[in-house]
Amino acid sequence: MFPDIGTPIADTVNQFVEWLIVEHGAFFESIANGVLVVLVAIEQTLRSAPPPVILAAVGVIAFAASRNVLLGLAMVVLAWLVGCLGLWEQAMQTVALLIVAVGISIVLGIPLGVLAARSRIARAVINPILDLMQTIPSFVYLIPAAMLFGLGKVPAILATVIYATPPLIRLTDLGIRQVDHDVVEASRAFGATRGQILRGVQIPLALPSIMQGINQTTMMALAMVVIASMIGARGIGETVLIGLQRNDPGTGLLGGLAIVILAVIFDRTSQAYGARLQAYRRVRS
Repeated sequence: MFPDIGTPIADTVNQFVEWLIVEHGAFFESIANGVLVVLVAIEQTLRSAPPPVILAAVGVIAFAASRNVLLGLAMVVLAWLVGCLGLWEQAMQTVALLIVAVGISIVLGIPLGVLAARSRIARAVINPILDLMQTIPSFVYLIPAAMLFGLGKVPAILATVIYATPPLIRLTDLGIRQVDHDVVEASRAFGATRGQILRGVQIPLALPSIMQGINQTTMMALAMVVIASMIGARGIGETVLIGLQRNDPGTGLLGGLAIVILAVIFDRTSQAYGARLQAYRRVRS
């Protein structure tokens, strides 16, 4: 009754991944090594720094983003609570992974969002791909990621980037398209080129939307922490995974609380910065 189309699709995907491994294994290995060098450097810096220095940095960053002393102090207290839970080292590993994953998402997402905003054809091509990236279960692309890069942190970063980048692309596209057409036309009337309009008008005015996209990308990257631990990524996610494997709800709860605290720190800091940009935009308008 039903024609078998599943087997040909599975065989084609397996053959394609095998071809990538055989023909371009050295290329993927070089990418993995480059990402790993950056990740290890960030992780070692965070883990070797004294906790008071990290706490002070959290407070300074939160204050610089919000210009609110109370928010800065609150973020320091939340970061201190992570240490009180006994998960400071794991938190630094998770933060390092997040920094690299979100950094790659920003490098890829903002240009793709700009491209989608400036080209209807590009948007028509990109949007279905984004839908696919957001709807396919993360476990599905963990398999080829592990096959291409092996187990460990690199495939975890790749899976996190695939899962977390779509909101940034969409919100960058939306923010640029919502820039007042009259402002764009005025800058064009003064002789500005397309590149100058993009850099000097569209991106600055779309920055609050772009920051919202970065915030959503960061939150979705945190949601991948536990799943990434299943393929060898260390950090807080591993604590939750151990709690599940050992039927230890207490350990799992501690890991979950630490993830929530990190999410609150990243969310409140980035939201505060986005709100400042929005207020500045209103004043300029």
